[in-house]
Parts: sequence; C-alpha cells; structure tokens
Amino acid sequence: MDLIEQAEGFVLKLLKDKLSILFTYHNVNHTVNVVNAVKVLCDNEILDQFDREIVLTAAWFHDTGYINGCEDHELSSVAIVTGFLKEEGKSIEYIDKVSSLIKATTFDYVPRNILEKIIRDADYSHFASPHYLTVCELLRTEWANTQKRTYSNLEWANENYKILMNCHKYYTDFAIANWTLLKEKNIDLVRNQIKTMEAEMDETPIIKDKKKKSKSKKPDRGIDTLFRITLSNHTRLSGIADSKANILLSVNAIIISIALSSLIPKLDNVNNAHLVVPTFIMLMFSVISIIFAILSTRPKVTSGVFSRQDIEDRKVNLLFFGNFYKMPLEEYEWAVNEMMKDNEYLYNSLIKDLYFLGLVLEKKYRLLRITYNIFMVGIIISVIAFVLAFYSATV
Repeated sequence: MDLIEQAEGFVLKLLKDKLSILFTYHNVNHTVNVVNAVKVLCDNEILDQFDREIVLTAAWFHDTGYINGCEDHELSSVAIVTGFLKEEGKSIEYIDKVSSLIKATTFDYVPRNILEKIIRDADYSHFASPHYLTVCELLRTEWANTQKRTYSNLEWANENYKILMNCHKYYTDFAIANWTLLKEKNIDLVRNQIKTMEAEMDETPIIKDKKKKSKSKKPDRGIDTLFRITLSNHTRLSGIADSKANILLSVNAIIISIALSSLIPKLDNVNNAHLVVPTFIMLMFSVISIIFAILSTRPKVTSGVFSRQDIEDRKVNLLFFGNFYKMPLEEYEWAVNEMMKDNEYLYNSLIKDLYFLGLVLEKKYRLLRITYNIFMVGIIISVIAFVLAFYSATV
C-alpha cells in the first residue's frame, strides 16, 4: 500500500471517529472533493510523482485539524500530518513541504509555487461547482452551529458575492481556463439572488398595505357562512332542548296518570296506608319536574312594534319576529330595505339575533338541567320511600 492510500485510510477513519457532526461543510465530503480536484489539476500540470504525492497528502490532511475545533485548524492539521508522516518514516524536509502546503490553504494566503497554487485552487473548486449554492448553505449552517455566526438570506448572498468578486481568484492555468467561467455563472446566480431579495424587500410595505386593506374590508361571503352555520347550530340546540323537555313532560305525565288511575284509588284502604307518603313524594316530584320542563319551553313574546325613529337609530332587530309581528307589511318592508342598505346595521342585527338566541338557549338548558336533576332525585327518593314503606308494612 503506497503512502496516498495509507493517508486516505487514516484520514477517513479519523474524521469518521472524531469529527463533530456540527461540521456540515468541512467534513469527509469536502476533503474527498478537494483531493479529486487536486488530481484533476495534477493531471493538467507538469508534476513529477514526488510532487504529486506531496500535494495529495496535503490535500487529504488539510482540514483534519477541525477535529480540534475551528480555531487555528491549519496548525492542528499540520500537527496531525506530522505525526502520521513520522510514523511512515518520512524526512523532516518532506514533512515541511506537506505542512507548508496545508498552511497555504489559509484564506488570505497568496501561493508562491505551483503546488501551493494547486491546493488553493482545489480547496476553492466548489466556487465553480454547479452545486455552489447548496454547498454554501452547508458552510452557513456550520458557521451557525460552531461559531454562532448567523446571516439573513440577503446578508449571506452579499457575503458570498463579496468573496467571489473581491476575495478570490484561481491561480493554476487549468483552473483559470476552465473554472473561471463556471465561477462567473455562480456570481451571476448570487447577483440575481440579491436583486430578487432586494425587490421583495421593496415590495413588502406594499404587500402589507394590501393586507391591511383586505382586512379592513369585510369578506361578505365568509361572514354569511359564519352566521348561517352559527344560526343553524343555535336552532339545532334549541330543538334538542325542546325535545328533552318534551320527553320529561311525557314521562312525568305518564307517571301521574298511572298514579291517579291505579294507585291513588287504593289508598283509602287501611291496608294500603303505608303507600300514602311514597305516592305523595312521587307525585310531588313529577309535578315539579313538569313545571320546570314547561318553564324551559315557555316562549316569551315582546311588544312587536317599532317606529321609524327606532330604525333610523338602529335600535330594532328586525330579524326577530317578536319585534315586528304587529307591524303592517309596508312598514316592515321599508324597515328591512333600510337595514339592507347599511351593512353595519345588517351585521349588527345578525349579531344581536345570535346573542339573544344564545341567552334563550342558556335559560332553556339551565332549567332543563334543573328539571332532570329534580326528576332523578325524585325517582331515587320515591323508590327508597316505597321500599321502606313495604318493609315497614311487613314488619
């Protein structure tokens, strides 16, 4: 196994075992991409086997220092490669050459020889990649995770544009001839991103104004649906309450009928004297239940008249029959037409109708709950009374 294969195995295992997952950019994928770019550049430059081995070794180790963190990672990488090469029996001169190439990957370093140019161009080969924007997002995530450096979308696009335009250039002949044009395409992409974001920012106040206007205008269809569904629910609940009251009325009426026809005529017999109290209790609770059931369903009707002044002052809810049932048809038609001309009056009338219908429902269900409680307690007490009466009669 030659040195490059050993370096590859060592670095891949090292990064897999010790590199934090927070490094979403400076990881195995980046290292492999740089090595592949170095191979391409080496194939297109006049290099002997010795120089090729040195630059490939440097490429494999150039970011291994990230296992110890971001700060001075080049120096950490140098320390790691030095230990590896010493174990492989390499000379100090060889180690120094590899180390100098790793140091050449520092961002603001200007390369001085062909090997330094190769590794620098390879380290920034993603500037010419068709996946440049995706790769940059990985770096953005890494900086946010490891250095707490966060950017808005526009800030990040401007940062990339500045680096591409002012802080970077390719040095090898092959990269200049083949990668510069691809890099310029990515510059155009970033420039278009910036223009789009700035245009969206300029449009934001207009969009907000439109939203405010749309909110100020009532969505008639949605409101109509709201009132229709709510009114339907209220009406259904009112019907349910009436049905429950009718059930109690029927049950208690049957109990009273049976008691009057079958039980009470037998109470004048001395032998049935013990049944007087239980029967009285049962009838009393049944009568009380009937009274409360009737109260829960008893309608309340108002005066049924209004004046034109009431309509002009918006005091009358024309949607409730109790406010107009005594008025002539002509007056009612006029009043409704006046109400329909004024959306605010119309919607307020609907709101009042729902509100007062809700109050009626509250009263119905409150009385209905009392009725059911009375009926339940009455049944329990009556049964207990009859049991005690029969028990006392047999003793």
